[in-house]
This record gives sequence, structure tokens and C-alpha cells, in this order.
Amino acid sequence: MTQLLARASDADGVLDRARAGLDRATARLLELQDAAGWWKGELETNVTMESEDLLLRRFLGISDEALTTQTARWIRSRQRDDGTWATYHGGPGDLSTTIEAYTALRLAGDAPEAPHMAAAARFVRDCGGIERSRVFTRIWLALFGEWPWQRLPAIPPELVLLPAWMPFNVYDFACWARQTIVPLAIVRATRPVRSLGFSLSELRTGLRPAPPPPLSRRAGWLHRLDLAARGYERVAARPLRRHALRRAAEWIVARQEADGSWGGIQPPWVYSLIALHLLGYPLTHPVLRAGLEGLERFTVREQTPEGTIRRLEACQSPVWDTALAVTALADAGLPADDPALVRAGDWLVGQEITARGDWAVRRPGVPAGGWAFEFDNDGYPDTDDTAEVILALRRTPLRHDPSLHRATRWLIGMQSRDGGWGAFDADNDRALVADLPFCDFGEVIDPPSADVTAHIVEALCAQGLTNSVVVGRGVRWLLRAQEPDGSWFGRWGANHVYGTGCVVPALVAAGVPADHPIIGRAVNWLLRHQNGDGGWGEDMRSYSDAALRGRGASTASQTAWALLALHAAGEHRTPAAREALAWLVRTQRPDGGWDEPHYTGTGFPGDFSINYHLYRLVFPISALGRILRDGAREDR
Repeated sequence: MTQLLARASDADGVLDRARAGLDRATARLLELQDAAGWWKGELETNVTMESEDLLLRRFLGISDEALTTQTARWIRSRQRDDGTWATYHGGPGDLSTTIEAYTALRLAGDAPEAPHMAAAARFVRDCGGIERSRVFTRIWLALFGEWPWQRLPAIPPELVLLPAWMPFNVYDFACWARQTIVPLAIVRATRPVRSLGFSLSELRTGLRPAPPPPLSRRAGWLHRLDLAARGYERVAARPLRRHALRRAAEWIVARQEADGSWGGIQPPWVYSLIALHLLGYPLTHPVLRAGLEGLERFTVREQTPEGTIRRLEACQSPVWDTALAVTALADAGLPADDPALVRAGDWLVGQEITARGDWAVRRPGVPAGGWAFEFDNDGYPDTDDTAEVILALRRTPLRHDPSLHRATRWLIGMQSRDGGWGAFDADNDRALVADLPFCDFGEVIDPPSADVTAHIVEALCAQGLTNSVVVGRGVRWLLRAQEPDGSWFGRWGANHVYGTGCVVPALVAAGVPADHPIIGRAVNWLLRHQNGDGGWGEDMRSYSDAALRGRGASTASQTAWALLALHAAGEHRTPAAREALAWLVRTQRPDGGWDEPHYTGTGFPGDFSINYHLYRLVFPISALGRILRDGAREDR
């Protein structure tokens, strides 16, 4: 009896501390709201953003000494003790990232004999040198004569002329990939070479190219197709090539966003600037001027003891962050008419996209409606943001705003044939293009994923469509997608903890009983992967190593994802949940936030990782708020 009373007392103590922690976190989140109503946490990636920015400016002839110094200071600060640069916190040194960072520091005047540069060069050579870097890195080097253009895969600009029904047309690629491939096709066709000012011979090994894949594999046939495409480039009819280049330029210009970006993301942005400039657009042209000026909005400057550092966000996430913040604050107990939620709701409604974009190529009869990720991205709304905005607006006085009806109609129309949802397009699943030789980095198609499908199912249920055919198809897709171990893959967050944290609440919202075996297997998977300290974490290496699924240092965001799943499954009063609550309380900072150096967001699984600086706050608030709210109800 004494042990039971002590355990109950300790549980009450955890709940009391959790309530105090929730109050501090809520106050911190409210402090971060902009006067206009939105939230935006920094979106941290890796130093390829800054390295390629310096290379872009060198290529365009607009290098600035102060800007270069500030940027180089940031790049140096991210170098690891072994001389390398990683793509995420605690990750292994990455060959291509290290090559680009090294080249950027050479531009900034760092001598190759300097210890930090020599260490980086040794790593590059030990990994095979420039010869083993990814295609995109070698394209950057080819711009400056440090790699021969003829040894790069072909990207014929004639692709932009192919109709949407033909294989390899630009709409076979995901939106982020097609926006990158079209300008790169111009760059590859024009083959420019400008001065870097130095040689990178110290990064070469002389390794011969890797042998082509065997013809028994699809990649082998596509390699031979690439050789044929390179041969075509030597004999391409000039009128057809000129027409293709002109159409490609028109395609690019038509997709520039109001803030000067392309898609609000770095890769198509920088390549579009280079491509248009190569076709004769002067830097004073309105398109290029807007593009270059827009980069400043994505720039973060910070004062340090060493001086000002400058870094770039690869993208910005205000719509996503605001939707998650609204949901978190509502979970924490703020009423719908709270001024913070009213301002956020008004701002979100003002961000609705009613223009038709590339998604309409596959869904021409679907009316527009929905939201994008960024401030200014009218061409590419996405289904994931749209679902989260619907869920957020339903927690504000705008729960019946007409924009929610339009967004719901759009989400229904964007369902893929198999019942799931991709992020930006419907049925963007032609895996053939992923084996093309120039597609050696990142995901290039946008098939349905469990996390996106789960968010949409949850949003449609909130809109009263629980028993609809479309939700039924989505639920069946999710049930088929469960891994044998009970988890779900996380496309846009790391990784199975994220996928499982998304899917369990959605299935319960769709009417799957909390005691259903499907839910039980998911809960058991989470419990098996809880860390000894009470939290959850998953390393980015789980995308390539199945043994690391659900394994990694505990983080606030991933612990919250697991708690949200446990709460939906009715497991929020278990010892495991209490241990997780205790971990969150114990690791909370005095200002109400949490430290989270680990990357838990995903751009391209295994290739491009993201640290969303607001994740460490919004998800713990939602988890704490839901558990404390329902625990209080159950105690009455």
C-alpha cells in the first residue's frame, strides 16, 4: 500500500510539473507570434545553402567581400573536428557537402594549407575525391571549369516540350524536382565556364567513373539512354534546341513567385537565376532583380564574439508553423476567441491560394483551394499544409469560413488512385524517372505517404466526412501501409516515430477503435522504442539503416509525437506516458522552450534533413495540453 501511495504521489507530482511546464511553453509560444498573426521558426539545414550562394554570386559576378566574410564565418563554425561537414547534427561527414563548403572557403580566401582546409581535403580524397561526388556538386564545379561538362548526365531542354502523357515529361517529376530540372537543362545545354580564381586539384583522386549498372536492371537501360541523349546533344537541330530553350525560359519565368523565389525553395531559385542569365537576361531585368533581392528575406544574420555570421534558410515555413501553433495553443486550453488565435486565423485565411498551379495538369477538373508552406507561393499549394490549416482554423472563430470548404473539395480531388495522398501532386509516382543518371540526390517523385495521408484523413474527418468514401479509401491505404513491426514510415519527419505519431490519431479520428490490433501493434512498437530516459528519438540514419528505426537521442518533438499517438490510443495514463511527461518537464528550459539540436524534419529521406526550430515547442505543447486536458476530465 505504501508503494502504491508513493507511486500515485509521484504521478501527481509529474502532472503538477507538467501543468506548470505547459503554462511556460504556452507563454513562450505567444511571445513568438508576429503582430500580423503568424509564427515562423527558423528552418535550419546544412552549409550547402551558404556554399552555393557564394558560388552563385561568383558566377554572376556580384560577390561582396563583407557578405562573403560573414557567410564564410558561418561555414567554418559548422565544420566538425575531423574537418568535414555533415548534413545534420551528429551525422557523418558528407563528401559533396564538404567539397562545396571547402570551395566556398577557398573563395573567401582560406588557404588550402590551413589545418582546417587540409583536413577537409584529406577527407574528400579518402572518399574518392570530386570524382565520387553527387551530380549536382559536379554541375557547380563544371560552371567554373573544375569538371568537364561532357562527363555529366544529359538533361535535354526538349523535355519541356513533351506532352504530359509521355514518359520523362517534366510533370513526371515532383514539383521541387521539375522546378530544378528545367533550369538545369538550360545550364547543361549552354555549358558555361567562368573563372573560379583557383584550382581544386587537391580534391582530385583520378578515379575512373564507376561502371554502369548492368542491363539486367532498369538503371542500366537508363544509363544507356543517357549516353544516347548525350549523343543527341551533339547533333540536336538548332531550331528545335532554340525553341526548347525559349519554352524552358518561359516556363521558368511563369513560375516565379511574388517574393522573387521559385517555389520558395533554394535549388530551383539559384538554378533559375543562372539559367535565365545564361539566356541573356541581364541582372537588371525585373525577374533577376526580384530573384536576387528576394534572397535577403531568407537570410539570417547573427552577432557572435567572432563577428557577424550570415546563413540562409533553404525554405521558410510560416503557414505550416502558424497552423501547428494554433492547434497547439488550442490544445493548451486557449479559447477559440482568444486574440492570438483570432489574429492567426485571419492571417491564415488571407494566405489561401485560389489560383491553379501545376497540380492541375493531373487534376484538370478540380477547383483550386488550399494553402502552401511559405509566405508567397501561389503556384504550389500542398495537401499537408492544407490539412493542417483546416484543423487549425476549426479551432478558431473561422471554423465555417468558405475557404475550408474550398480546401476540403481540393483535398478530395487530389486523392491518388490508390487512396493515398502525395504532398503536391496526385499520382506522381512514376518511379522510372528516379533511376535517371542525373537523379542521384533526393527524392524526385511525390507518391502518397503515410504522414500526409494521415493528416488529410484527420482533416476530412474534422470536416464531417468520417463515413465518406474518400476517407474510407484513405484509411484502407493507411492500414496497408503499416510496417510489419507496427510502425509507419515518415516521409516528411524523422522517421517511424513521426509516421506513427501522425497515423494513430488519424485512424482513431476516422473511427478505428483504440483497442484495434492495428493500433495495438503501433503502441507496442512505440513502447519498445522508448528510451531509458523516458523520451523518444530517431536518428536520420534510420532512412538507410532499418536497425535504427525508432532509435536515437531523445528530443522534445519526437517525444511529443509518440505521446500524441499514445494519447489517441487511450494510453496517456500509463507509466510510459508519465515517464515521457517527466522527461519533457525535466528538460524544459526556464524560458518555456526546449533545446533540440537534432534534426527531426525531412526534406529528402536520407539526403536532406531539416531542423524546424518551432517543432521543439508546438508539438510538446499539443502533447501536454491533450494529456492534461483529458486526464483532468477522467479524474472528475
